Amino acid sequence: MTDELKNLSDRYYLNGTLDRFEEKMAVIITKDGQKLLWPIQNLPADCVTGSAVRIVLTTKTTDQEEREEIAKTILNKILKDPEDKNK
Repeated sequence: MTDELKNLSDRYYLNGTLDRFEEKMAVIITKDGQKLLWPIQNLPADCVTGSAVRIVLTTKTTDQEEREEIAKTILNKILKDPEDKNK
């Protein structure tokens, strides 16, 4: 995946590992050792201890806005002038 698509739509990622569960919270450890608490009820159903997780930050206010921005970026990349492919 290109950097252009990784940071698409002012969207940024924080990767981590689900370390353990404490009461109603999941403890997520990031690569640099930070601990984040995340509500268990907001985890994907298949998350278990040791699962790799990705927390996404975005400035878009709705999922539809984000999908539209992604679609525009992909279409622009596909329709880009063939002479500009090396850029």
